[in-house]
Amino acid sequence: MRRPQTDWKRIIGVAALASAAVFVPLATLLAAAPAPPAGAAGAPGCATSGLVVWLDTEGIGTAGATYYNLEFTNLSGRTCTMYAYPGVSAINLAGGQLGSAAHYSSLKRPVVVTLADGGTATAVVRITDTGVYPPSRCHQVQAAGLRVYPPDQLTARVVPFPFLACSRSGPIFLNVQPVEKGTSG
Repeated sequence: MRRPQTDWKRIIGVAALASAAVFVPLATLLAAAPAPPAGAAGAPGCATSGLVVWLDTEGIGTAGATYYNLEFTNLSGRTCTMYAYPGVSAINLAGGQLGSAAHYSSLKRPVVVTLADGGTATAVVRITDTGVYPPSRCHQVQAAGLRVYPPDQLTARVVPFPFLACSRSGPIFLNVQPVEKGTSG
């Protein structure tokens, strides 16, 4: 009995169509993601140098995680804007990063937040109980605090706050939501 010949052109064509079916919706989704409005309300972005970054330590605990408000208070003397997510990671006493940086939550869509001088914006940070991860994957250690990059900034602030963190990359024990309007100044 003779084996049927493989039609490589047909196989490649089907594979190309299947790939397009995956990548086209992904490209559409990425194109639909909100872009920061340029110069919203005519105010510049909030520079790290004009912000006090602090953590409201009265968190809300749930099974396996605690949620904290990460606060950004504008003390620059002028109105500024913030948009999207802050960069957040756990650090040790020497300032070295512990484990993986926070992942961005998709629970809320980013919005432009305009902060008057003295105004505060908030981003919710979830800290997962690292005891849920296998010790070999996590290697649990005491963190000294959080390194926080305000949205669209390359300079960070350190927020002292001891908590248990994973020292190894991989387990995602930090999650952050986009900034939203807090209080007015």
